[in-house]
Amino acid sequence: MRSLRERVAGTKWRRRLAARRTLNHSYRVLVGIVGGLIVAVGLAAIPLPGPGWLIVFAGLFVLASEFTWAERLLEFTKRHVKRWTDWVATQPAWVRLLIGAATVAFVYGVLVVTLHLMGVPDWVPGWVPLWR
Repeated sequence: MRSLRERVAGTKWRRRLAARRTLNHSYRVLVGIVGGLIVAVGLAAIPLPGPGWLIVFAGLFVLASEFTWAERLLEFTKRHVKRWTDWVATQPAWVRLLIGAATVAFVYGVLVVTLHLMGVPDWVPGWVPLWR
C-alpha cells in the first residue's frame, strides 16, 4: 500500500507542479503553513469542549500529504490512539467511568480557568456554577 504522500505525488496535477521548482517550493511552504496552523488550532482546542484532537489529526493529514516526518508522526499517533482505545475498551465499567469523570473534570477546570482569565460573558446566567 502506497503512502498518502506517494499517492498525492503520483497525481497528474502534483507531477506538473513538481516539474516547476519555484511552484513546487511555494506549494510545499503553503502546505506547511496551512497544516501547521490547523495543528496549532487543534492543540489550542484540545482542553476545550469540542473536536480538538480531530483538528490536530486533520492538520497532520494535510502535512503528511507533503512531508515524510508528518506522515510518520500521523502513523505513530494513529497507532497509539488505537492502543489507548483498545485498552480502555477492555477495562471494567468503573475504570471507564473514572476516565470519563477525570476528562469531564479536566475540561470543566480548563473552562473555568479560561473564563476567569478572560472574564465571564454577560450572557452567562448567574446560577451557572462558574468561578467568578
